[in-house]
Amino acid sequence: MLGSMDDSKEWPEVEKAGKERRRELVLQGAAVDKRISSNGGLNPAIYSLTLLNYLEISQCPSLTEIHDDIKHLTNLQSLILCRNKLVSIPRAIGGLGSVKVLDLSVNNLRVLPEEITRLAELNTLNVSCNSLEALPEGLSQCTKLSTINISKNHITAFPDDFYSERLDLLSTVIASDNSIQELSADVHKLSALKMLDLSNNMLSEIPSDLSDCSKLKEINLRGNKFKDKRLEKMVNGCQTKSILDYIRAGSRGKGKGKQGEDGDDAEAGGRNADKRKRQQQRKKKKKVDEEDEVEELDKMVVRVLHVSDAPTALTVKVSEEMKDIRPYLVCCMVRGMNLKPGNALKRFLMAQTKLHEDLCGKRTTATIATHDTQFLKGPLVYGAKPPAQLKIVPLGRKEVTAVELMRQLQLEADEQRKQKKRQNVSGLHKYLQLLDGKALYPCLLDADGNVISFPPITNSEKTKIRKTTKELFLEVTSSTSLQTCKDVMDALILKMVELNKFTAEHKEEVGSDGEGDTPPEPAADGETASETSSELIIQQIRTVDQDGNLKVVYPSKTDLSKDISNLTVIW
Repeated sequence: MLGSMDDSKEWPEVEKAGKERRRELVLQGAAVDKRISSNGGLNPAIYSLTLLNYLEISQCPSLTEIHDDIKHLTNLQSLILCRNKLVSIPRAIGGLGSVKVLDLSVNNLRVLPEEITRLAELNTLNVSCNSLEALPEGLSQCTKLSTINISKNHITAFPDDFYSERLDLLSTVIASDNSIQELSADVHKLSALKMLDLSNNMLSEIPSDLSDCSKLKEINLRGNKFKDKRLEKMVNGCQTKSILDYIRAGSRGKGKGKQGEDGDDAEAGGRNADKRKRQQQRKKKKKVDEEDEVEELDKMVVRVLHVSDAPTALTVKVSEEMKDIRPYLVCCMVRGMNLKPGNALKRFLMAQTKLHEDLCGKRTTATIATHDTQFLKGPLVYGAKPPAQLKIVPLGRKEVTAVELMRQLQLEADEQRKQKKRQNVSGLHKYLQLLDGKALYPCLLDADGNVISFPPITNSEKTKIRKTTKELFLEVTSSTSLQTCKDVMDALILKMVELNKFTAEHKEEVGSDGEGDTPPEPAADGETASETSSELIIQQIRTVDQDGNLKVVYPSKTDLSKDISNLTVIW
């Protein structure tokens, strides 16, 4: 809604965007939310910024509606309205024909307007973490759609036209934590499908046609109650190829069984009774063996070392001024992560990027940093510095002050826009707005006063992880809550143990992908079993205040406690 605010009193960000004819506008956080609350809505001048390509309004609980005047922003390519309290989206959104990215995640939406299906250029739709019960019919009209995330809603089924050959670019479907009861046999029509997440739904069967999705590389079906109990076990521990092979073979087996029944006669049944009995006994034994094998493959182990068991462990002291800047931090150390084989390091970095994009809300709610522990000198201090005094060697760059780094990144962002003739920028450049107007920048310093982390922008080249890294120091910072930090760290560790398990299972295959990576080496004398298996060892880290009083220790007994059947945490 527009509210009753004085239209002549423009918000500084909006006024600046108008005067400088900017293509991007980011409004987020408590200060913006306060203005929305006190003024009865967004500044109407926002809707006059017709040159905007990128508009983000996020983390504003007072924002419940968007005005129809958004229809004037016809040049928008990215519309990010996440982590607000929106209860509706205006039908006028259908007029934004240039929109490619639409993010409505973490709101209070119960329904989406059908006009969304008129967004012909749409390639990414994120409506996760709402209260949607259905998707609008007609999504097949969005023929350029490549990624859709509808996780954590109340959706019971995909629209009938969702399984359409027109969606021949749709590669990623994330629909976890819903109430979906059936996957249509028409799923094979999604010819570009590479990633499908249907975990934690109400599926009882999977159509054999799913195995005809030739490009499908990643599938998550955990948390469903399948009639086929072996399939239920397999989805918890086996790789996508094994699951699809089983689904395909199961379909053929059923067909053959039916043909056999039709062709049986009494005489053949009598002669072959003993033979069938022996075959059944062998099959039963084989099934038991296979189930045992699946259960063994399924296991993922995290072993926690207590601080008391390692008196020389790193500690992190949090400075007093951080309570008003970026107050929340959790840390831990990880051993047993095998980054050497194949593209294991690349997969780990990609997983971290995905967490930043999804769970961390594009770094707006939390930021992850990873370090090679051998280059750390503790104790560490989590504090803040003025931008001109904060010096860091950013990843892939020479030492600069934060002021110089931000200036460099802004120039690079402007150059990207000119060269690519588009408004969206990539890399660190898209996070510059997160520090606008800050007098002090957060940072993590080692015992010598070197800045090793500058959240939410970058960490240091000095502590960069490599294929040879044997022990990692993990940090998660947030301005939102301590629980947010813990949730992100939990998710990161779970992803790490999954990746480690994948690497261990493919130890004979990694290194043969043509990237010149070296194959895994046999365990050297003195190496523990965890260094050549998927088991991770997590060393607790204490975070203390200025006086040395304990603030948090991670992981505690209440962390890593998600109901994941194949994860074992040993304390």
